[in-house]
Amino acid sequence: MRTANMIPQTDSIPVRAFTVLEAFISEQIKSYFDRDKTAGTTHDPKYFNKNDKPTPLLDFVRSNNLSVAEQTILLLALAPHVQPEYYDRIIQENLPQSGDFPQLGGARGKHFRGFLPTGETVLFLLGGDKMEKRIAVQQYFGEDHFFAKRRILWLDDVPEGEPKMSGKIVLSQEYVDLFTSGKVAKPRFSMHFPAQLLETEMEWDDLVLHPSTQTQIQDLEVWIKHHHTLMNDWEMHRKLKPGYRALFHGPPGTGKTLTASLLGKYTGREVYRIDLSMVVSKFIGETEKNLANLFAKAENKDWILFFDEADALFGKRTNVRDAHDKYANQEVSYLLQRVEQYDGLVILATNLKSNIDEAFARRFQSIIYFPIPSERERIQLWEKAFPKKVQLDKGIDLRALAQKYEMTGSEIMNITQYACLCALNRPGHQLQYEDIYEGIKKEFKKVERIVK
Repeated sequence: MRTANMIPQTDSIPVRAFTVLEAFISEQIKSYFDRDKTAGTTHDPKYFNKNDKPTPLLDFVRSNNLSVAEQTILLLALAPHVQPEYYDRIIQENLPQSGDFPQLGGARGKHFRGFLPTGETVLFLLGGDKMEKRIAVQQYFGEDHFFAKRRILWLDDVPEGEPKMSGKIVLSQEYVDLFTSGKVAKPRFSMHFPAQLLETEMEWDDLVLHPSTQTQIQDLEVWIKHHHTLMNDWEMHRKLKPGYRALFHGPPGTGKTLTASLLGKYTGREVYRIDLSMVVSKFIGETEKNLANLFAKAENKDWILFFDEADALFGKRTNVRDAHDKYANQEVSYLLQRVEQYDGLVILATNLKSNIDEAFARRFQSIIYFPIPSERERIQLWEKAFPKKVQLDKGIDLRALAQKYEMTGSEIMNITQYACLCALNRPGHQLQYEDIYEGIKKEFKKVERIVK
């Protein structure tokens, strides 16, 4: 008889645990067909020993104090990901002439041709033919269980009218990655995850903000650093809603996105920018589904969620004129509910605060205005903009530029890039006033402004 040690040996996969699981499955199958001789002789499997080499899976089991039943379910879900033929081989060796064996449950995937365990598989292995045990086993797939709350594993949806436990056991890909490679891969931008990781090589010193804006951003940084202590150690979770909600508003190019990126960089949090054009769907119910997937992915990870151009969903709600308006308002209400339930920082960004429904604005702990930079701030932006290696012509007066032209930080950086490229394209690489002036004209032309 071949055993689970055929699973490839790695530093992450505890092979012995799958060997024990195979023996347990075989024992339960034999017990079912030979009840008079073996009924009651099965014992709880022992998947791990005290002296086992630490692995991500073993660390997870111990740190979360998983019961034997929970360990069994976790291993059942993981097995197809490490050895596709694992279950088919066990069934063939124990039931060579049986054909279909519905008591064991199981299903086949669209692309995966092997046996995939279902909730019925768990009922058979852990509940047997004892009704009270089978009912108790279903708690492991309830919404209040650790597996569901942490979005670790769940049962796939089944057609209406079919038993819930006939759904396939789905193990989150994040945990598959963790248990097999020791690290979790960052989610990829897709229809299922319409968000992109925001990263920056810039520093806080590169960001120039109005002093009052800067003070409010520092308040956000303090919350990120200390909210776990506030909510848990100081037990404020009984009085406060989870998470923190902030609204960034102001003209384009004033630093809203960069601020979110820097908050993540300096607090050790990943920042994901949500593409609302992919979230919002014209099909009734699809927007809620897309949002549910997004928040389920983000739960318990301390991510900062950044909704840019939030007017698309948080704009003023319409009067109900037809079914579409009714469902549009439901989608907004659903998003607001999910935002308030999220235990991390949610930032909504908009160019115009007046576009945001006042009912939503009252739910924000912080409303932070990013104004057009003042003359003093524009001087700082111009001085920080050019690389140290560039040679500025003596006729360039950055203070005069800041005084004469009212621009955002984003516009100044666009002009700087244009001027630097002009300098690089000539011998000596000296940057001239005309380069900056031409860049200003190009930038103003975008918004139909006239250069004085």
